[in-house]
Amino acid sequence: MKKQLFIFLTFLSVTSLLGGVFLDFINAKNEGENVRLEWKTSDEKNVKEFVVERKTPQTEFVAIENIQPKGSNSYYSYLDKNTYKVTDAIFIYKVKIVDYDNTVSYTKEVSVSLISGVGKRTWGSIKAMFR
Repeated sequence: MKKQLFIFLTFLSVTSLLGGVFLDFINAKNEGENVRLEWKTSDEKNVKEFVVERKTPQTEFVAIENIQPKGSNSYYSYLDKNTYKVTDAIFIYKVKIVDYDNTVSYTKEVSVSLISGVGKRTWGSIKAMFR
């Protein structure tokens, strides 16, 4: 009995329970001018949808994508291709978890900073380089 309890406590230390989801991890990283948000679940119960939300330090969270659950032990990846439309260099993401009974919970917030040395090129700035 003690061995089973120890295994259960170890499991809790590497995952967190959010609504009907055991979340293993969530992170965000740069991919050029885009941001990749990734998360993994080990258990999903009663999950209706995941809603990816984004904000900057100057704005409020806005829903940018709804993702259907795949079931327990699933890996999710969302590529935010719209960061070039926002002038801020820091983006903060979280995932809203909506259950079938409309209970809502959120993952922790993760942030990513676009590298300032990698400028976003517009057609005008590219033409100016050759003048």
